[in-house]
Amino acid sequence: MSGEMPQTETAAIVACTISRDVQNFDLLIEDMETALGEAWGDLGFNETLAFFAQPEAETLEFVALAMDSEDEANLAQMGEIITQAKARDIKVILIAEEVSPAALHTLLRQGADEFIPYPLPERELQAAIDRLSTPEPEPAAQNNPHALQPDARREGAVIVCHGLAGGTGSTTLAVNLAWELAEMSSQKAPSVCLLDFDMQQGSISTYLDLPRREVVMEMWSETEEMDADIFGQALLPFEEKLQVLTAPSDMIPLEFISVEDIERVVEMARSHFDFVIIDMPHTLVQWSETILQMAHVYFALIELDMRSAQNALRLKRALQSEGLPFDKLRFALNRAPKFTDLSGKSRVKRMAESLGISIDLQLPDGGKPITQSCDHGLPLATSNAKNPLRKEIAKLARSLHDLGANEAEAAA
Repeated sequence: MSGEMPQTETAAIVACTISRDVQNFDLLIEDMETALGEAWGDLGFNETLAFFAQPEAETLEFVALAMDSEDEANLAQMGEIITQAKARDIKVILIAEEVSPAALHTLLRQGADEFIPYPLPERELQAAIDRLSTPEPEPAAQNNPHALQPDARREGAVIVCHGLAGGTGSTTLAVNLAWELAEMSSQKAPSVCLLDFDMQQGSISTYLDLPRREVVMEMWSETEEMDADIFGQALLPFEEKLQVLTAPSDMIPLEFISVEDIERVVEMARSHFDFVIIDMPHTLVQWSETILQMAHVYFALIELDMRSAQNALRLKRALQSEGLPFDKLRFALNRAPKFTDLSGKSRVKRMAESLGISIDLQLPDGGKPITQSCDHGLPLATSNAKNPLRKEIAKLARSLHDLGANEAEAAA
């Protein structure tokens, strides 16, 4: 029997936190211990680059770079840390507390793989680790009929849906209008692209039962370098007929996206699709004017109530005070009175006259089947084809499709 004592092997360090003082991020410490046990370490900003050059760093799989508003003065140093980590195939999770959107944008462009706000949402660090450890899907085959062509030269029509109050049905209209157009189009697929620009509360992914993916945030972070391949990877197909850009997986500040980002994404979509349907946030942001100017049809959805009337009046004043084309808006009344409801029809007329607007589209109340269809992730044409709202949206899609075909023939 050997007299030697058994040697205890020290667990390899597979991750490190990097911060000015990790004690400022006590929740991060707890989550790292829960996820990795003792297989992680802690580094300060100034010692990180030196550690990367040591043999012990060869086992690192990822680092959690934690920062707050005081660290924004050291963006160059943190950018170099991210660059060196990526050069060594080390993933980077960015943990940020009260950091400006501009700083986040800079670091994400440097190559950070994940972003998590601090305080950390429950189990979010583990979820980020799991995503980083999941292999990237294989690139689409060259014969994929839905792959975007780099030399595409289409000039798709931009159709915007903007709810002027919560629950007015802008996302329902956008999703079902896009599907109806995709169903009737006789041209080569892909012909319809649906873009969710509600960066915080966008629900198109829910309405079509599609996953939210990190690649969407990566695309928005680097639109300067976006080409057809990058844009195509951010899209998801629905039933092989409709291409969808979902909202990012994380809730991000609306000002994170710039006017230039929006212009690049919309123009990229227009060059590859016949119709580009955009679902807008309720809030006016710096790029709202950009979308208004680019739109061929801009639906402003309202209901027959005081909040919609007040918001329509506010929007009218805001656009007219800036000299913007308010007359470009096409007001759509959701849950409109039935044909036999003469009192309701009279209220609609008075509302339009008092606001000085024209209500161009009246959508009937589809009832509970609408909510059920959205919860099940199916278009109305699939779940409830005879619903009155579905029939009205189908008629609208047909008119838009015919108008586009007529304009294309005239241009030819």
